[in-house]
This record gives sequence, C-alpha cells and structure tokens, in this order.
Amino acid sequence: MANTKIIRISSNFIQTLEPNEIFVFGSNKSGMHGGGAARHAYEHFGAEWGVGEGLTGRCYALPTMEGAESLKNAVNTFTECARQHPELTFLVTAIGCGIAGYTTEQVAPLFAKAAQLHNVFLPASFWAKLP
Repeated sequence: MANTKIIRISSNFIQTLEPNEIFVFGSNKSGMHGGGAARHAYEHFGAEWGVGEGLTGRCYALPTMEGAESLKNAVNTFTECARQHPELTFLVTAIGCGIAGYTTEQVAPLFAKAAQLHNVFLPASFWAKLP
C-alpha cells in the first residue's frame, strides 16, 4: 500500500478562529507585535504585548528574528507544544517568510515533524517543500 501524506492547509488570510483554533505567527523575542501577522494577532486574537514566544491569547508566538538556529529551536518548541495540546488546532502562517526575510525553502523543512501532527495546519507553500 502506498504511503499517502495527509495535508492540512492553513489559509493565507485567517480572519476568524473557531473554538480551540490557535493562530500561529512569527514574532520577535521581545513580543513587540508591530507589523504583519504579529500585528494581526495582537489586534484580533489577543496576542499579548511583550510575549514573544508560546501561547498567548488565542495565538502562538514563534520568534523568527533571532537567527536561523534560534528559529529552528523555536519551531521544535512549538512542535512539542502542539504535541502536548491535541485538543487545539494550530493554524500556522508563513512563519519567517515576511519581515524576517527567510524563504519558504529555508523554513518549511523545519516544520517536518510538526506536519506529522493531526492538529497542525501549514500553508500550502510549506507543504510543497516537504517530502
């Protein structure tokens, strides 16, 4: 039997959240949500100013501005959080591919383990770069 990959795609424009859905956005470690998806998280989904990593409001802040190794570690921390909270659905934005300046080719592979979790939805652009 062929191994089929189940793809769970998050929308490019998340405007509302259903109960138990979490908006996952790129942040900076200091939690200054001044632009992009971080600003959207702050204004619409309760992300707390000053919280740069982890669950906050109806969101998960994932720091992207501190370098590639830090980003890799932050994605691993996020993946563990998603694993520990199967009751939540995590809607990941194109983390790191905006203000942080990474490419999809650089970021998507970091989410390979998260992609295996039933409660993690990734952008279509990330799925396209995963095996």
